Amino acid sequence: MSDGVRITCAVCGQANRVAQGRLGDNPKCGSCGDGLMTLAEFDLAAHDKATKRDDVPVIVDYWAPWCGPCRMMAPDYAKAAKALSGLVRFGKINTEDFPDISQRLNIRGIPLLILWKGGREVARLAGARPAAEIEAFVRGHIA
Repeated sequence: MSDGVRITCAVCGQANRVAQGRLGDNPKCGSCGDGLMTLAEFDLAAHDKATKRDDVPVIVDYWAPWCGPCRMMAPDYAKAAKALSGLVRFGKINTEDFPDISQRLNIRGIPLLILWKGGREVARLAGARPAAEIEAFVRGHIA
């Protein structure tokens, strides 16, 4: 499958190749069996691999459990992830568990969504947003 796209598993860190046309079919990791295009909770290593090496655009929610707007937006983020399944990978990283990420990415407030494509940051969207706005933001930057 040399024409496939590379996707890093958020659970085991294994790089996987998936045919572009199969991204909407809920592909699984060849190593651990976890879903590759489902909403993933990243640790720092998985975050860095996915945002720097994956061929599929990745949108990451930078959040913390004590943040009311973050918790309020979580269901809308999950809804947007389902609506855009197969086009973009959705992930989350807890900035309380991984505080270095906030400093490294110059994050001044949460929730913050960052869209990554081709190993670089494409756009940011600050504040709690409804699913429709998240979808429009992503679609507007991946076309």
